[in-house]
Amino acid sequence: MALLEVRNLTKTYPLGESIFGTGAKGEVRAVDDVSLDIVAGETLGLVGESGSGKSTLGRLVLRLIEPDSGRIQFDGRDLRAASRAEMREIRREMQVIFQDPFGSLDPRLCVEDIIAEPLVIHEPMSGNARRTRVTELLRAVGMDESAARRFPHEFSGGQRQRIGIARALALRPRFIVADEPVSALDVSVGAQVVNLLAQLQQDFGLTYLFISHSMPVVRYLTTRIAVMHRGRIVETGSTNEITLRPQHPYTKSLLEATPEISL
Repeated sequence: MALLEVRNLTKTYPLGESIFGTGAKGEVRAVDDVSLDIVAGETLGLVGESGSGKSTLGRLVLRLIEPDSGRIQFDGRDLRAASRAEMREIRREMQVIFQDPFGSLDPRLCVEDIIAEPLVIHEPMSGNARRTRVTELLRAVGMDESAARRFPHEFSGGQRQRIGIARALALRPRFIVADEPVSALDVSVGAQVVNLLAQLQQDFGLTYLFISHSMPVVRYLTTRIAVMHRGRIVETGSTNEITLRPQHPYTKSLLEATPEISL
């Protein structure tokens, strides 16, 4: 049984007035009748160019935005039917790593408070216990505990992304949406973060939806790949099938357009 099941998911956004001044309006389907499964312990890579609907799909499965139609099940639970209180509990198991390590951390908070914030909201514990958990999480992402009292502006982009990953791990989730987590980093730093994510998957028993526009990164980290184009999944298969024997013309064009990188 899949940990996450998505069936016929659709999200439409209205368009403004026609550029021709006719007053005609339309809509754009950011996600168009998408279905996919993710099995516990695997990494599904969701790959496509900017504007293909990848990030919208990631937010839909977390119910950060609401779909127009379709079904989302996590561990057998219907997320669209879940109440606010039920979603509060489910969110302990479903977390997100954001694309921008500069914009996703509150600059007014020190690192300890940033990482501990989910614990304050979802898991009441003593201050000493929270500090111990923060120290453990910092070490898990390759940072020294001395970072806890410093602020985001004191760190590099790669270090900030590690802090964001530590925050995502705070509640010991089972499933993480990693939304372009290395696209804002240079290649060498991004490679270190990708290797960290692979190690954390083993250490914490994580399941990933890994969103990226980079086929080489997706090839390295993922178990299976779903290719998204104009809001639709155009091809899904094992990593080897997609990268070595692509069937869809769009998949072939993605592979031809992205150079190999060393990870």
